[in-house]
Amino acid sequence: MQVVVPGHFGELLQGRIGRNGPVGLVTLPCPTLFARAQRVSGAFVLHQPDAKVLTQSEAAYLLRRLGLRPAGRFALRLDMPAGGGAGASTAARVALALVAGARDPDAIMLACLETEGAVDPLMLSDPGRLLWASREGRVLARFPHPPRMEIIGGFFGPMRRTDAKDVNFPDIADLAKAWPAACGDLSKAADLASESARRTLALRGPSDDPTEALAHATGALGFTIAHTGAARGLIFAPGTVPETTPAALRDAGFRHIVRFRIGYQG
Repeated sequence: MQVVVPGHFGELLQGRIGRNGPVGLVTLPCPTLFARAQRVSGAFVLHQPDAKVLTQSEAAYLLRRLGLRPAGRFALRLDMPAGGGAGASTAARVALALVAGARDPDAIMLACLETEGAVDPLMLSDPGRLLWASREGRVLARFPHPPRMEIIGGFFGPMRRTDAKDVNFPDIADLAKAWPAACGDLSKAADLASESARRTLALRGPSDDPTEALAHATGALGFTIAHTGAARGLIFAPGTVPETTPAALRDAGFRHIVRFRIGYQG
């Protein structure tokens, strides 16, 4: 048996919801980056040929937490790098849980949260419609579908794994409040995503991040980042990405170029 779980590509919004509020985010779903899990019969073992995102003992605990007996030979393959801000850790756990037979998304979320400390909402339906408290595993608000957009980007700078105790993020309560109205207007949504990224880069760095300059140079409507991790993306209306954009990203030091579309199709 094999299951495939899509990751994400950073966040459209992320920060504190109020100065002392929880860390909340609106994830950027990515239909082109996956965690793939396969299971065959045999003694319990976990094989991770691409990147090790959890130990075998963590995997066994995850399964027991879900009421499942650790049994079988599991293989996890990842399209995204660990620490890239693309959900490798959560997607791997969700894929492992599903291939082992778990079906309750809330139970999977709680098991992931317990073994990660901070979790992306990849086990839930329509994760891009949620204002999600990643350190608490709960929905803070439900939003409309995001507008249709095309993202092109890659990974810039060093990988950085999420520290669940890290709450050093800017206040984005105003951006979250404005997000529902912006879901009907791509330009407004891109502006809010860019401002969220801008605030995080000002607080957390790096100071030499080239993403905003690339957005201006390519005519993008805005940009988005992994607020922890290396993923960086430019936001375009679908079908308007200049042909020179992939080369511009590579010249700026971006790796593993990805391109995808999201948004409500009507």
